[in-house]
Amino acid sequence: MNFSYFSDNHIIGNILFSFIGLLLVMAIIKFTNRVLYSSIKENQKYYMARKRVYYLCSTIYVICFIYIWSDSNANLSTYFGLLSAGIAIALKDLFTNIAAWLFIVIRKPFEVSDRIAIGENRGDVIDIRMFQFTLMEVSSYEKGEQSTGRIVNIPNYYVFINPLTNFNKGFKFIWNEINVLITFESDWKKAKKILTDIANKHSLHLTEEAAKMLRQASKKYMIHYNKLTPIVYTKVRESGVELTIRYLAGPRQRRITADKIWEHILIEFEKNSDINLAYPTFRVTDK
Repeated sequence: MNFSYFSDNHIIGNILFSFIGLLLVMAIIKFTNRVLYSSIKENQKYYMARKRVYYLCSTIYVICFIYIWSDSNANLSTYFGLLSAGIAIALKDLFTNIAAWLFIVIRKPFEVSDRIAIGENRGDVIDIRMFQFTLMEVSSYEKGEQSTGRIVNIPNYYVFINPLTNFNKGFKFIWNEINVLITFESDWKKAKKILTDIANKHSLHLTEEAAKMLRQASKKYMIHYNKLTPIVYTKVRESGVELTIRYLAGPRQRRITADKIWEHILIEFEKNSDINLAYPTFRVTDK
């Protein structure tokens, strides 16, 4: 190999050294992860150690990358001009991902273990890397937000172009609603009292904890709630009286609490013959 060619062509030489450095860093990370995997038994400790190695090696590579490209006899402005043109044409997404990664690390719109929704994707964050983050996918809100078992890799730059919902950040509870439709002939006042008691039994204990979190979150975000206790709203529908239970639940406990509340509702309504669940009906009368 003619090394004098690379010494005379600084740009080609810097590209080559940058590529070799990237391969070397990747090899070091892979080797170190194998050592950590064999020596650390706890999954959480292994994950944190692996992330520290990844961040450390990535930082060292970035510093070396800057040093390689700045230690040149050629005009540095020429390099930046060529680099900018290359970024605009071919590497736009790559460097946007790195910028988004820095935004995620510094500003922390989400962290590992948070449940988020971004664009059409919804799930629990299980990994954050320089170019992408990974979700353990969950089903839609209507299907209970249960894990599907699928892993979704999302480019970091999605945080710049898609709305991001974090279910764990700030106020760490969500409001859930259960609609109960009873017939017009039912004693709706009695049913509302039963539903209020059921809601209090299953979620009132969260009110004190939620109030404490709300006080902390309100120092950072403009979050204000006048009422955190469960409540039942009344509305008339075509087929009956709709009673809506609104209560606090943890982001991952929504389906579980809804299941327990519905079972309790069915048991209590079964004891009261003057309360019946309604369904869409048509009435035909003779003129």
